[in-house]
Amino acid sequence: MTNLSDLLPAGAASKQLSFTASGTIAQGKPVILNANGTVTQVAGQSESLGSEVVFETGVSYYGQGIFDSSNNKVVIIYSDGGDSTYGKAIVGTVSGTSISFGTAVTFNSATTYFSSGTFDSNSNKVVIVFRDQGDSEKTNAIVGTVSGTSISFGSKATITTDTIGESTTTFDSNSNKVVTFYRNTAQSGHGYAAVGTVSGTSISFGTPVVYNAGNIGSFQGSSTFDSSNNKTINVYEDKDNGGYGTALVGTVSGTSISFGSEGVFHSASTDNPVCTFDSTNNKVIIAYRDNAAPKALASVVGTVSGTSISFGSSVDVQSISSYISDTSLAYSPEAGKVVLVWSNADNSQYGTYAVGTVSGTSITYESPVVFSSAATERIEVCYDSNEEKFIINFDDGGNSNAGTAVVLQVASTNLTAAKFLGIADAAISNAASGKITMKGGIASNGLSSLTPGATYYVQTDGTFSTSAGDPSVEAGKAMSATSINLDYST
Repeated sequence: MTNLSDLLPAGAASKQLSFTASGTIAQGKPVILNANGTVTQVAGQSESLGSEVVFETGVSYYGQGIFDSSNNKVVIIYSDGGDSTYGKAIVGTVSGTSISFGTAVTFNSATTYFSSGTFDSNSNKVVIVFRDQGDSEKTNAIVGTVSGTSISFGSKATITTDTIGESTTTFDSNSNKVVTFYRNTAQSGHGYAAVGTVSGTSISFGTPVVYNAGNIGSFQGSSTFDSSNNKTINVYEDKDNGGYGTALVGTVSGTSISFGSEGVFHSASTDNPVCTFDSTNNKVIIAYRDNAAPKALASVVGTVSGTSISFGSSVDVQSISSYISDTSLAYSPEAGKVVLVWSNADNSQYGTYAVGTVSGTSITYESPVVFSSAATERIEVCYDSNEEKFIINFDDGGNSNAGTAVVLQVASTNLTAAKFLGIADAAISNAASGKITMKGGIASNGLSSLTPGATYYVQTDGTFSTSAGDPSVEAGKAMSATSINLDYST
């Protein structure tokens, strides 16, 4: 018997259901089931970088990209070096690997220093924290509302009358609070944190709390929110403890925040520490400049438990002889990867990135890639979860230090074992309905050149192979040159 399909029970070929397509699906192609009940053809995308786009012709000090998930827009906040260092924000729209911008809007008509921000997904607002030279150097905050390609702002609110250095701000989606961390230069460089509540276009803050009564260093560091443990994490250089790289877990309650014990992730002089949260593996990823010989750009994975954090072994991303600066991190849950960016003084300060993947309590990075072949400063990266792209903003030394942005697409696939549904019985247009042959059925349309009896695997690019790739998903056994029995076990 040359056709194994003759051995199958009656009705196996009829295990089909109709689904609505999200995107065009070709006949005979494997599909995944989306969270909203639609289906999409299995596909992979290769790593690529878009063209640089100038959003500000002057220097953009303290630039940071913030993704507004309610409007699917990227908001870049910065101080405009070409306009009296006024605080400004501009709205960007990502399409593929391109980004376009609206007109910049001023949120503070005075010299604006040390700005940081976050997106409040409860109120769907952008929150910016900054040092306001026009208001007796107070630490102020303001709420922005995106509409189309523009943004408008409410009134400023004062967090503290003390003068601050660097700040970092994140959003606690469990308590629906904004948390900002800052170096209080009026209080001997102590580390402070304050909790803010957005209401309409206003924000109010509780009393600031000291989290480190020493000197946290000239660069504040970075913060993120661990959504698996409902904790905020702040990383910084502890000057009073040898400049060690330090992390702290915070718990928000009402309009205040409390902290566990400090955890050291690098027991040597540390600069430029940054962090982000890997929501797939429920880990905190930290990157930093290791000033101990031999110097390196390094990274470590942290695991939160209660109010403490523990760390795996550090890995070097790149060895350095002079220095790196302007580090920033962002994570893509769709790709399951993190992007680390920095300015590499060992290579003429070229803007550089590396893609990392967590496994257990460790992380591996691919070879560094230059994204800007010119001296770059003030580099930040954020993630657009709508377009599934990273946006890098920086000052381009090759173009008079103009504020510039570029879109990065990392290599990824939408295929997982849990999402794999079956094979399209016929071509389906976007938003149209069509039949999918499910697990337990026989797919026999649009397939060719199969080896009867061989087990086939769906590859990350949507092709079939008899090799089990990493990752790949088992589809089933070929019954003939043009049919596959889709195994229930996949």
